[in-house]
Amino acid sequence: MPFSAMENQNIGVTRSKRDLPPAHFSLKIQTYSLLPKTEVEKYDSGVFEAGGHKWRLSLHPNETEEGIGYISLYLAIAETDTYPEGWEVYADYKLFVLDHLQKKYLTVQDADGDMKRFHKEKTEWGFAKLLTLEAFKNSSNGYLVDDCCEFGAEVFVYSRNNEWESLAMVKEPSDGTFRYEMENFSAKAQPSYYSKVFTVGERNWKLKVWPKGNGAQRGKALSIFVILDDWKSLPPKRTLYAKYKLRILDQVSGKHEQTTGTSPHFLHILYLLVKLASLGISSHWFSSSSSEWGFPIFLTLDKLHQDSNGFIKDDKLIAEIEFLTISVIKVYS
Repeated sequence: MPFSAMENQNIGVTRSKRDLPPAHFSLKIQTYSLLPKTEVEKYDSGVFEAGGHKWRLSLHPNETEEGIGYISLYLAIAETDTYPEGWEVYADYKLFVLDHLQKKYLTVQDADGDMKRFHKEKTEWGFAKLLTLEAFKNSSNGYLVDDCCEFGAEVFVYSRNNEWESLAMVKEPSDGTFRYEMENFSAKAQPSYYSKVFTVGERNWKLKVWPKGNGAQRGKALSIFVILDDWKSLPPKRTLYAKYKLRILDQVSGKHEQTTGTSPHFLHILYLLVKLASLGISSHWFSSSSSEWGFPIFLTLDKLHQDSNGFIKDDKLIAEIEFLTISVIKVYS
C-alpha cells in the first residue's frame, strides 16, 4: 500500500504523489524536532499571493486525537481587513509534503473536488489529519530527513467575470432591404463597383458588382457579391450568419418573383429571368477569413442588356439585397 491504513481512513481525502513541486508556495523547516519542543500550538508561514488574494500556511506540529498524534496543515486567507462587508472567496486547493527519498510530492486534497468558501467566519480550510506523526517521522517514508521537511500549497481561485454571450437568429430584420442604384451604367469602365455602406443586424455591409463579370466570367456575366464591411472588428474565429436574396430589378414590368426555399430546382429558378427580376438566394457564415459571398454568374450579359427584360432603364441598373435571416451576437460583462 502506498499509504498506511490509518492515513487511508481519512474519509473524503485523497492522496497521491507527483513530480512537480507546488505552484504557489513552499515552506521548508530545518531542525524540525525543536519545533514541538517550543510548545507552539501552530506555526503560521509568511504571506504569499495566489489568484489575486493573500494566503498563508498554518502548521500544527503536534495534534492528538484518541491518543494518536497527527500533523495538521491548513490554508488560511490573509490580509482581509480591507475586504468589503460580506466578502467571500471560492478556491480549490492542494497541500503538499515532500518525499525526499523519491523526490516526489505527497499531494493531499478533498476527494469531493468542491470549491471551498472562505469568508469572515471561515478563513481557513485544511486537513486535521494530514499525516500521522508515526508516518511523518518514519525515515523510510522520506518526509522527515536529516530533521528537515518541506510543505507546500497550490491555490486556484474561482473568479467569475460575468461575461456571457447571446446568439439570436433574427428573421426578416428591420431595415433589412438595401438598393444600389448604378447610374450611367453603360459608362462603367472599372472592373467592379462598391455600394455605400449600409447597416443590418448591427453590422456594416456593402454590395460589390462586376458589370462585365469577375474572373473566369469576365465578358460573360454580371457578378454580384455581398461583403461584410466591418469584418476586422470580429473577434478571432467569430462567425456571422446571413441568409439573403440578391436581385437585379426589372424596371419595366415591376414583377419580381420571390422564393424562399432551397428546392432541387433552385438553379432553374435563379435563371428564370424573362420579364422578372433576376433573383439569387444564398446563405453564408461570414468571418474575417471569408468576408464576402455571392454569385460569379448572376446574370448573363446577353440577358442583362436585352431591353425587354427591363434590367437597364435610362442607363440605370438597380441591384437589391433583402436579408431573410441574420445572426446577432451580443457579449455582456
